[in-house]
Amino acid sequence: MAAVVEVEVGGGAAGERELDEVSGTHPETERRGSEHARMHAKHRGHEAMHAEMVLILIATLVVAQLLLVQWKQRHPRSYNMVTLFQMWVVPLYFTVKLHWWRFLVIWILFSAVTAFVTFRATRKPLVQTTPRLVYKWFLLIYKISYATGIVGYMAVMFTLFGLNLLFKIKPEDAMDFGISLLFYGLYYGVLERDFAEMCADYMASTIGFYSESGMPTKHLSDSVCAVCGQQIFVDVSEEGIIENTYRLSCNHVFHEFCIRGWCIVGKKQTCPYCKEKVDLKRMFSNPWERPHVMYGQLLDWLRYLVAWQPVIIGVVQGINYILGLE
Repeated sequence: MAAVVEVEVGGGAAGERELDEVSGTHPETERRGSEHARMHAKHRGHEAMHAEMVLILIATLVVAQLLLVQWKQRHPRSYNMVTLFQMWVVPLYFTVKLHWWRFLVIWILFSAVTAFVTFRATRKPLVQTTPRLVYKWFLLIYKISYATGIVGYMAVMFTLFGLNLLFKIKPEDAMDFGISLLFYGLYYGVLERDFAEMCADYMASTIGFYSESGMPTKHLSDSVCAVCGQQIFVDVSEEGIIENTYRLSCNHVFHEFCIRGWCIVGKKQTCPYCKEKVDLKRMFSNPWERPHVMYGQLLDWLRYLVAWQPVIIGVVQGINYILGLE
C-alpha cells in the first residue's frame, strides 16, 4: 500500500512540473521574462532618441558640406593643404590602432619617396631634371593604383558571383583580398594626385610660365615646354622616337608626356601658360585612355570621404555626447 502511495505522490510531482512548464511558470522562463521586461524598460523612449540622432547626422552633413564648399571656393590653397594633411595622417591613426602593419610598411615607403620628390619639386632654383622625375613618379603611382583598384574590384565581383569556389578559395578570404586591393588603389590614387597637384604648382611657378593669380613672369617660346621649361625638338607634325609634341587648342605646344602629366596626374585642366581650358576628350581620343580620366574624377570625389567623413562623424558623436544621446 505504501508503494502505491509513493507512486501516486511521484506522479503528482511530475504532473505539477509539466503543468508549470505548460503554464510558463518555470523558473528559467520567469528569469528570461524578467530580463526582457528590464530591457524594454531600459530602452523605452529610444525611438525618439534615434530619430534625433538621425536628424543631427543629416543636419551636420549638410552644414559641413556647405562650409567645405565655401572654404574651397574662397581659400582653395589652405583647403587643399589641410585636406592633403588629413588624408595622409588620418589612416595612419587607424592603422596603428588596428595593427595593420602591412599597410603601415607601404605607407612609410610611399611617404619616404614622395617626401624626397616633393622636396626636389619645391627647391629654387629648380633642377632641369626635376619635373620629369616628379611626373614619372606620380604617374607610376597613378598607374599602379589604377591597376590595383581594377584587380580589387574584379576580385570582389568574382566573390559575389561565387567564382572563387572554382579556385577553392574561401569567400571570406577572397572578399578580404578584393576589398584590401580596392582600398589600396583608391587611397594611394587620391593621395598621389594631391601631392602631384601641389608639386605641379610649385614647379610651374618656379619655372615662371605659370601663375595662379596673375600673368606668367616669362614669355613662352614656341620651342619651349611651359611644364618642364625644356626645349622641344620634335615638331607637332612629326613622329617622335621617345615622345611626341602636343598642341593644345590655344596653339601652345608641350611635350606630350608633360601635358598628360599636367592634366591627369597634376589635376590641371587648363593650359599651363594662358589658362585656357583643356579639352580632355580631344586630348585622349583613344577609348583605352578615357577610363584614366574617369578614374581621376572618381578619386577627386573620394577625397571628401577619406579626408572629411571621419571628422564629420566625430563631430556628430561629440554633439550626441553633449546632448546625452547614446
